[in-house]
Amino acid sequence: MENNKALSLIGLATKAGKTVSGEFSTEKSVKTGKGYLAIVAGDSSENTKKKFRNMCTYYEVPLYILSDKEALGHAMGKEFRASLAVQDANFAQAIMKVLGKEGREC
Repeated sequence: MENNKALSLIGLATKAGKTVSGEFSTEKSVKTGKGYLAIVAGDSSENTKKKFRNMCTYYEVPLYILSDKEALGHAMGKEFRASLAVQDANFAQAIMKVLGKEGREC
């Protein structure tokens, strides 16, 4: 249930132009301080999860492991997406509130 709400909020944030997706764009968003929240698909490789876990810990950006690549992509109106960053503080807060501590990495 929480996943559906979170995915809906991701869809709204995407329509508002407040998300970036893809490994490179997500990484850039986190490193430049524009990303308030990073989300990685649960079926991503362990290497990808580890990379984002370390990066988000270093830059103090919350990271959540959520759903799968297909569901994340569908929520954004695209194909598969392994990672995304939310670039709006209010959308990030709303998504984190819905997800709570479940799925949180750092």
